Amino acid sequence: MDDTDKDHDLSERKFYPAEEEAKFSAAQPESTPQTEHPAYKLAFQDRDFLLREELRPVRFQLELLKTEMLLDEAGVGSTLVMYGSARIPPPESAQIALEGARDLDEADRRVVENLAKKAKYYGEAYKLARMVSEKSIIEGGKRQFVICSGGGPSIMEAANKGASDAGAESIGLNIVLPHEQAPNRYVTPYLSFQFHYFALRKMHFLLRAKAVAVFPGEGVIGRHDLDLFRWCETADEAWGHVAAFYELSR
Repeated sequence: MDDTDKDHDLSERKFYPAEEEAKFSAAQPESTPQTEHPAYKLAFQDRDFLLREELRPVRFQLELLKTEMLLDEAGVGSTLVMYGSARIPPPESAQIALEGARDLDEADRRVVENLAKKAKYYGEAYKLARMVSEKSIIEGGKRQFVICSGGGPSIMEAANKGASDAGAESIGLNIVLPHEQAPNRYVTPYLSFQFHYFALRKMHFLLRAKAVAVFPGEGVIGRHDLDLFRWCETADEAWGHVAAFYELSR
């Protein structure tokens, strides 16, 4: 088919893809006040523009689409989601943690003791993930019950490790946080995702989930996190805390 025939081909695209347009723009030789100004940037390459407050709906869509498209391309049909604490140690580390807690104050030592008591759940999470992954269930040409965790340490790490040791791929859905945010080394690299929006991350936990395994997390919260809570028994008491925090007049 020569170039003339291509002009009449209904399936041939008539416009350059965005990637090529970006190359054309970068190759412009002339530098002027106009071409150097941020306003002249292609919108999809303008990071400052994309991070503006008004662009939040677009960023929502991007976080939804990126993970959805890559999971679809990876042939992931459904998932087994595994939730659990990011702080429960593996069994082999529990005793070390207890020894290191001897000099802590009572409240912090109790937290470590609670974590150590739950170390067995690390092993159970590993076993479940490995067992399911070894079954290699395929339906409709897609992989079913693919292990999916929050991508972090502890119970999440156990889940991804179990899948990895079974020779299977697994998903990690990380979130940007001040701590406990780096993906564990057992997550399949091309199925390791990072989210800014909690809502979109939770949506992806649910979209393909056929089952959810939730491991214990009571008694393992950091003591300083308890300050985020206000215990209330009545609606008036609850609003009282809100009004006091924001110094609102009753």
